[in-house]
Amino acid sequence: MSIRHGLLALLSSGPRYGYQLRVEFEASTGATWPLNIGQVYTTLSRMERDGLVTPGGDDEQGRAVYEITDAGRRELTEWYATPVGQADRPRDELVIKVAMAVAAQDVDVAAVILAQRMATMRTLQELTRAKRAGSEGAAQRLVIDSMIFKAEAEQRWLDHCEAVLKEKSA
Repeated sequence: MSIRHGLLALLSSGPRYGYQLRVEFEASTGATWPLNIGQVYTTLSRMERDGLVTPGGDDEQGRAVYEITDAGRRELTEWYATPVGQADRPRDELVIKVAMAVAAQDVDVAAVILAQRMATMRTLQELTRAKRAGSEGAAQRLVIDSMIFKAEAEQRWLDHCEAVLKEKSA
């Protein structure tokens, strides 16, 4: 997730101060991607340097607020319009781990897969509980649904890994 673009999206609806951006970012994502307040201020500083935001003075409590600039709005519009490609996502550590375990001579690949399956199942159960508790808005529900779908896909991929390994050993 691009923190930069997430903050721009929040600023597009009006000026905000750093802590407010952090809280609203976490609320929008169902608290699934917590932000360190230092990340927020570092990102704001870079966006100010790049002309995407500008300090908008202080609010009534003396907190520095930021406003999105026209350049920031253009970048946000472009971000929304540009699909996220597979190559734009970070490498999948699980895929690398399983591939390295398979290539290694002394690793119990089945144990690696089982450990991951159990962890993924726990995550899936937690996400399902969170969804059932569901007082979230549409944005939070969509984030949780996405995470559930990814966990389910991971379980299917682990099934596939086991099937391929059994096929190769037969």
